[in-house]
Amino acid sequence: MKNILMLGTGGTIASEMTPEGLAPELTPAQLLRYVPAISDLCRVDCLSLFSIDSTNITPAHWCAIARALEENYDRYDGFVISHGTDTMAYTAAALSYLVQGAKKPIMLTGAQKPINYDSTDSKLNLMDAFVCACAEELHGVNIVFSGRVILGTRARKTCSKSFAAFSSINYPDVGILHDHLLMPYIEGAYSDQPEFFTRLNSRVGLIKMIPGTDFELLEFMLERKDALIIECFGVGGLPSYSDDQLFDTVRRYTDRGKFIVATTQVQNEGSDLSVYSVGHRLKGNRNVLEAYDMTTEAALAKMMWILDRTKEPEEVSRLFYTPVAHDILYRG
Repeated sequence: MKNILMLGTGGTIASEMTPEGLAPELTPAQLLRYVPAISDLCRVDCLSLFSIDSTNITPAHWCAIARALEENYDRYDGFVISHGTDTMAYTAAALSYLVQGAKKPIMLTGAQKPINYDSTDSKLNLMDAFVCACAEELHGVNIVFSGRVILGTRARKTCSKSFAAFSSINYPDVGILHDHLLMPYIEGAYSDQPEFFTRLNSRVGLIKMIPGTDFELLEFMLERKDALIIECFGVGGLPSYSDDQLFDTVRRYTDRGKFIVATTQVQNEGSDLSVYSVGHRLKGNRNVLEAYDMTTEAALAKMMWILDRTKEPEEVSRLFYTPVAHDILYRG
């Protein structure tokens, strides 16, 4: 029988109704009482790291989860992390960089409704997550939700209320589950001994372009951040608006050592700055990187991981374009 560690972080799955609305109240051990069949599957120890709404998750929390995984990695066969859904994709992406090459399964799950609701999806997701945490065919960081196993670097929350809340972006599902039976599709790469990181540079920002974006907004963000992810239109590019102020802002701050990651706000199929002149003008700048088929969540977390290690442009570029957990497939 496998030994699994459950890490609790709060979220809807652990919430109860309070006078101010739903708030995380239940510990991991209390969650397990709602799914007694898990005890027939594996032995479980519980560790409550924090109990918060996932809206309140920060990079410091990601690092705390990574430290807990490192400290307990040799003692367990797999891990289940209960987490709120709203930022679960960001946490999954961050942990994919903080814990690289893990052979053991690290499964994040949660729910759209609390576990004590009659109509909850919590029990299904929790049981499925433990099935996956015991599986020999699954490795590293994944999200288990609504019968799907989604790679941590490819997950995104695409429904705000439906039980099938998460999608795998530009990559197939790793596996599916029916009646708690796992059908794995893809076995990921792993190392006998993973590489752990416990620090991130949180000075990475994100901005979504809208028609008429003011260059001063980019200036404000770049003045305060080491890197800025820009969600562009379509396949990517910055509008000129006949005055080139957006381009001038990018050039001025990248000359000062800041980094830009150009991605697309379109969910599927990725970016390609070479298609239009508005994007092609960015490609000659060594401090401008292109996300291609990466998710925004992965690009953000990867830059936080990279910029904690180096700010040398060639090394930043090398690390960004080196695939980690299949986060990037197309690179121009």
